[in-house]
Amino acid sequence: MNISLILEMAADAAPDRVGLVCDGQRWTYGDLLSAARGAAEAIRAAKVEHVALLDESSEAGAIALFGAGLAGVPYCPLNYRLADADLAALLERITPSVIIGDVARVKRLCPDERNLVLSRADFVAAAQAAAASAAQEGDEGEGIAIQLFTSGTTAAPKAAILRHSNLLSYILGTVEFGSAEETDAALVSVPPYHIAGISALLSSIYSLRRILLLPAFEPEAWIRLASAEGATNAFVVPTMLQRIINKIDEGASHDISTLRAIAYGGGKMPLEIIDRALDLFPTASFTNAYGLTETSSTVALLGPDEHRAAHKATDEKVRARLASVGQPLPTIELEIRDEDGKVLPAGERGEIYVRGDQVSGEYKERSALTADGWFPTRDAGWLDEEGYLFLSGRADDVIVRGGENMSPGEIEDVLATHAAIADSCAVAVPSVEWGEAVGVAIVVRPGHDTPDVADLNALIRGRLRSSRVPEKTLFVAELPYNEMGKLLRREVKKLFAD
Repeated sequence: MNISLILEMAADAAPDRVGLVCDGQRWTYGDLLSAARGAAEAIRAAKVEHVALLDESSEAGAIALFGAGLAGVPYCPLNYRLADADLAALLERITPSVIIGDVARVKRLCPDERNLVLSRADFVAAAQAAAASAAQEGDEGEGIAIQLFTSGTTAAPKAAILRHSNLLSYILGTVEFGSAEETDAALVSVPPYHIAGISALLSSIYSLRRILLLPAFEPEAWIRLASAEGATNAFVVPTMLQRIINKIDEGASHDISTLRAIAYGGGKMPLEIIDRALDLFPTASFTNAYGLTETSSTVALLGPDEHRAAHKATDEKVRARLASVGQPLPTIELEIRDEDGKVLPAGERGEIYVRGDQVSGEYKERSALTADGWFPTRDAGWLDEEGYLFLSGRADDVIVRGGENMSPGEIEDVLATHAAIADSCAVAVPSVEWGEAVGVAIVVRPGHDTPDVADLNALIRGRLRSSRVPEKTLFVAELPYNEMGKLLRREVKKLFAD
């Protein structure tokens, strides 16, 4: 099967239902399918190997996603925030392509005439023009649907591959077809080059939910769109939710009483933010979704009932689950393993491994799957006795002090209990004596005095052990996060090198 089946089913069931709203334009499911078929004709005629998007969210991205699927060509949305040198390297890797978006920048960075470069408006117009003569049937293959470049740190980005079968396994296993009412609307504000944005399109269309696309996130614009269109569902990353709450607390005019389901993920959610959100939206259902590009999105969920139960719980174990990402989906197998691949019992930290039909674990360069199909996520974490998954950072972020492995997350969790600390990040810093030691960067909560370093060290020593006590401590105005809410530890390490 092909992911285009999702749009075809929606258009067959409700051709006149509005499926997408962006910048005031409204597209029915029938409109979207017609344009996608026209796009597929244009893509085939161009004889390219990829369809790339270098743009903010718009109807062009949705049309390109399904048009590429119908044409049997991988869809490759690119991070338009990349520096020129990094973007140029990626453009070279996907030539020849149909590239949609920033025409001037693409032609400046990659003047290769083998690419067909179109603005958003020109691509949509070309798709609509070709729709009348477009074939009604598309590619039936089960090859590559999506190619997403991972964010490189020390090496060049890897090209993560998601096949049609991976994506369809996730959608068919987690979403009920046509389950949304005509008034249901999902506000999508995550970037189009992130798996969360792609899965939001696929799941919303399969459920026949109207998609409200916000081209670029800004909290007041988010509130206005949610109010104007009566958004019922939304997906946000932690930094987005915090900025929305801040705007509301500052008195921003809003009426988002229709909002009944809020999903979040992409980074660690501070407890104080989710607590405030649960108070601010007392009738909304909250879901914490954990997943990766290589797993076609979500592999574990903390559901609405668990959020509400943990929010006001007096039982410390139940309360602690608000900091978890919930339990694995029924279609996913999940294990915690040590460095030798041995499966660890509940309560012990290690690397998260997952397996299931939606798990690709494949890169254009190689497959990362083990011989028996398990994907090592490179995320570190642990399971409690009830099977709730807690994340503790990336496995690559482990601090090795004198041969002892230490998780940054456990140090940060202790610091989070201090009343004066709003945020913290623990990283490895060079140490003459130990090889590596702990360095922490700390953001002080507004209205509080900077805490004494000796007191913080005593707190960590009392909760953990002396080896976890930082050798260096910095106080900073804010910590660096990317647009998906992930803490950029490599940038924090640079602070200690200065």
